[in-house]
Amino acid sequence: DSSHRSFLKPPLSPARVLWPAMLFADKRALENNLQVSLIKIREKELDFYTRNCISIGTQAALLSGFAYAGIIQVDIPTETPDPMKAAYLSVTACAMTVELIALFNSTMCSMLGPGLALRGPDGSMHTAVDGMMVEYRVCFLFFVMGVVLFHFSALLFAWMEFAWPIALSMTTVLIVFMYGMSVHFTRIYNKFQLRPGQMIDGRMVSPQEAAAVAGVEYVSAHREEATKVIYETQGGTSSSAGSVYAGDVPTAGGRGPHQ
Repeated sequence: DSSHRSFLKPPLSPARVLWPAMLFADKRALENNLQVSLIKIREKELDFYTRNCISIGTQAALLSGFAYAGIIQVDIPTETPDPMKAAYLSVTACAMTVELIALFNSTMCSMLGPGLALRGPDGSMHTAVDGMMVEYRVCFLFFVMGVVLFHFSALLFAWMEFAWPIALSMTTVLIVFMYGMSVHFTRIYNKFQLRPGQMIDGRMVSPQEAAAVAGVEYVSAHREEATKVIYETQGGTSSSAGSVYAGDVPTAGGRGPHQ
């Protein structure tokens, strides 16, 4: 009978019992190692943005100190018109405040961003890196605004303290240097700027998402050729072919804009 046949079956060898468990353990170990490698890649990005925030905060603190000294240590002549005094003090106070905002934001980012990545739940590293990517640019924007306001404060100081020939010469020098700074800033920014689609981060995407993005980039790069093919096969006008092509372009989710 069946019980007799089961009794006669040879016992399973230890290797046949342990192999599935060993394969499962190897698979889990491989997944864990991959996860650790991805975290290390994103950690490099986090360190990059943290160092940027610290650098911005250091320079912002220096300029905010200069602006504060321009408020409390400058002897304003009594014969200076009140509108000129108000303009100078307002611009200098704005320069100090904007630089303090950049200092405060960069300090908060450099403290809270790594803290979230280190002690947060699963996926916090990606949240921290993506947040730092945005916030350090905001800090840099406030820093640049403070530099511009600092130059305007020096310009108003020249017209408030000196006669018009000296003030005019100082204004010319300041305007020339501001123009030179903008030219060098634009040149360096364009040299190292990453165009849209060229930036690579440590986040891993699924093969389906990568294939969808690659398909959209390929179709965009060959738009004219695809439009010509559609025009020849359908026998329509070039405008209709362009409209058909535009409606059939797949998005990253695999759906066209009209779906």
